[in-house]
Amino acid sequence: MSRHSRLAAVAGAALALTVLAAGPASAGDPTVTDPRVVAHFDFGAGETPENIALEPDGSADITFAFAHKVARVTKEGVTTPVATLPDVPGGQTPVGGPVASGIARAHDGTLYVNYVTGTEETGVWRIVPGGEPEQIGFFPANAFPNGLALDEKCGTLYTADAALGTVWSLPVTGGEPTAWATGAALEPTTEIPFGANGLKVHNGAVWVSNTATASLLRIPIREDRTAGPVETRATGLTFIDDFAFTGHGDTVLAALIMDDKLELVRPDGTHKTVLTAADGLDNPTSVAVRAKTVYVNSAAFFTTPDPDPNLLLARISKNKL
Repeated sequence: MSRHSRLAAVAGAALALTVLAAGPASAGDPTVTDPRVVAHFDFGAGETPENIALEPDGSADITFAFAHKVARVTKEGVTTPVATLPDVPGGQTPVGGPVASGIARAHDGTLYVNYVTGTEETGVWRIVPGGEPEQIGFFPANAFPNGLALDEKCGTLYTADAALGTVWSLPVTGGEPTAWATGAALEPTTEIPFGANGLKVHNGAVWVSNTATASLLRIPIREDRTAGPVETRATGLTFIDDFAFTGHGDTVLAALIMDDKLELVRPDGTHKTVLTAADGLDNPTSVAVRAKTVYVNSAAFFTTPDPDPNLLLARISKNKL
């Protein structure tokens, strides 16, 4: 089956999800305004932006899934190559060939990138400034490491595995990962083969989106660094991909890939749409927030005949109520 056929099958399955009603608007909601697409990418070259890590100057380090590359994009849209992950001949994944997925950045500028290949090259790759990619995390060949976050204080990387329904932990020094959290809440379903997807470390917990169940989950980090019980914090987030927190609280902006929406999710689990395809979203995959700026990647995985993979920036105003 071709890559587009596989993606189309997943898209068709996504339509079977039930959309739960969003709650009423709140006077305390952050507002997202002034959306603008600052960079367009080459779909034919595999420049399908998957995930974001932010540089101190506000530039975005972006993984291009099917080109298995990392590029740096300024807030003005200037794009510069950073690194290319190695070719893996014969590599096959549930979406076709090898793909680059999650990315995280350390304070010294080191980048960590998930690479999904269907082979022993599947895992976490490290890119030091000016250096070549080096594999440091060695995952099962049938894993699909997707969202990636770095807890730099503890020297730990956390990865959401969309295929095996697992949150893996890995020391930044590398090696084989440990299954940190498992269970039905993280797993894919028969209809939707992507479970645990986006991942963030926030306020003493690992937060994970489950695409198959349209849910946002919170897993407390216990004092001994083990996983607490999985809590469901929001549902009805149809085909949720990645997400980001708007600030120190638990309000989230989530990318709904099949609906071309950016959804604001309140701490009580209710949610509303703040950006749509009319603003430039085209299968949004990931979100980042820095101060008053929101970054949204669109991969255009399922768009025909004119896919528009892009990076969109918007302004966020955080109400203090």
